[in-house]
Amino acid sequence: MKLLRVGAPGEERPAVRTDDGRLLDLSAVTADIDGAFLGSGGVERARAALEAGGLPELDPGGLRIGAPVARPGKIVCVGLNYRDHAAETGAAIPERPVVFMKDPGTVVGPHDEVLVPRGSVKTDWEVELAVVIGRRARYLEDPDEAAGVIAGYAVSHDVSEREFQLDYSSQWDLGKSCETFNPLGPWLVTADEIDDPQDLQLRLSVNGVKRQQGHTRDMIFPVHQVVAYLSRYMVLEPGDVINTGTPAGVALGLPGTPYLRAGDTVELEIDGLGGQRQTFGQA
Repeated sequence: MKLLRVGAPGEERPAVRTDDGRLLDLSAVTADIDGAFLGSGGVERARAALEAGGLPELDPGGLRIGAPVARPGKIVCVGLNYRDHAAETGAAIPERPVVFMKDPGTVVGPHDEVLVPRGSVKTDWEVELAVVIGRRARYLEDPDEAAGVIAGYAVSHDVSEREFQLDYSSQWDLGKSCETFNPLGPWLVTADEIDDPQDLQLRLSVNGVKRQQGHTRDMIFPVHQVVAYLSRYMVLEPGDVINTGTPAGVALGLPGTPYLRAGDTVELEIDGLGGQRQTFGQA
């Protein structure tokens, strides 16, 4: 099942996208797709309503697609989680997941404008698989248990400002939390539709030039291991988002490749999860 939110910013309504591409209104089931919905059996209620029939159809013409989850409680990110990306940045393969946080206010829709920050000279792209938590999780024992707390998956664009991230602070958060720096969506694909999160291809292009093409099987720390690991250090709540890392091909790892500027267009996709397209503007 593909859950999404459509409408103007701040006025999104919940919907489900059918296999034949129709949009059905879920407003009779829930006011929004958020942590409260996910943590209270909302996915099961939405599925029951879809199977029962009768959900009103929405006209997709001109409808903006918002982020599929209303503002997350937190965004937890894993850095250097692909061997080829660690290599291109000159970093050693980490022995434990490299964890940092990202401001939840960075989340925008998958086709919304992304703003290059004032003073930025190194705004970079990163296609990532996002995990959305569906059940409260603490001290999970193993990766198999972790699989049971995942509501679903989505495409995430972990936009980064490398100078802010690496030169201006000892913490990465400064270069990760700029306004609009986390387009998410187009939809939340429920976990039952993804047989294996380690069997997905990721792709990203800038102005039509392919920059990233990777595969989740190349993660250093697989998805379920990451979820279990994080639960030992923080409580994961329904609606939380985990960005699981990016493969090689970012501007930071490609000497001579220009960083993003206003007017640039980035397109990205992950198998089975849909695609995004953003044109960058100036803050």
